[in-house]
Amino acid sequence: MPVTDQIVVRCRKGDVRAFHELYEAYARAMYNICLRMTGHAADAEDVLQEAFLQVFKNLDKLSSDSSITAWIKRIVVNHCLSYLRKKKVYFEEVGETDAAEEAAVDEGAYALTVSAVKEAIGQLPHGYRTVLNLYIFEEYSHREIAEMLGITESTVKTQFMRAKEKVRQLVKLKTKEV
Repeated sequence: MPVTDQIVVRCRKGDVRAFHELYEAYARAMYNICLRMTGHAADAEDVLQEAFLQVFKNLDKLSSDSSITAWIKRIVVNHCLSYLRKKKVYFEEVGETDAAEEAAVDEGAYALTVSAVKEAIGQLPHGYRTVLNLYIFEEYSHREIAEMLGITESTVKTQFMRAKEKVRQLVKLKTKEV
């Protein structure tokens, strides 16, 4: 039995130390998801705490054939989305014609740095940042994102396309400053 499964068994028996071990095993990765999606450290910490409360409260609902990592990640992402809904994050609905395919871009032409890209992503409007994070970092499909956010798949594609373009513009501007 994998270590994480053993921890879950101990948590289900009420072992307080096991709850701490489970939290320590996943908190950093899940915090990074929260931070990318909320854009603010304090909000990310709050969302993370709420998500882990739900994880601990519902461990008995985790089926033995489910991946604990995927299950926790789903809870965390759902809490992030709830947070964004409370903040009234706006996803601009678009028609099918607005979701055109992207033109090929020579991405090697830009001298991108990790910090410039992170800074650019942080400057995106919440809607763009949410779609970009869910697609690139959390690896959800456009269809899955559309279902999670209650918007059309073409809107997700357009938001993603616009987010990428905005990041390119911001990074290009930043690299010219340097």
